[in-house]
Amino acid sequence: MANIKSAKKAIKVTKKVTANNHELKARVKNSIKAVEKAVSSGDKELANKTLKTMQKNVDKAQAKGLVKKNTAAREKSRLNNKVKEMNK
Repeated sequence: MANIKSAKKAIKVTKKVTANNHELKARVKNSIKAVEKAVSSGDKELANKTLKTMQKNVDKAQAKGLVKKNTAAREKSRLNNKVKEMNK
């Protein structure tokens, strides 16, 4: 355990940042699953709605460095193509 005041604060800050990062990563994964579920069920309106929120969540995660740039682009592109195919 840390004895110095600044080290104690650093532990608290790290814990808070880690929790926030975990929450955002979970939100990204859940939104990706929601889009795939909407596509598989054939609900066009829900798929379009969840696609927008998924893209927003992935962009936020990528901006914070939780998801790599190419990974974010690949996920968005893959799901966007699935939704487009469904809308035809």
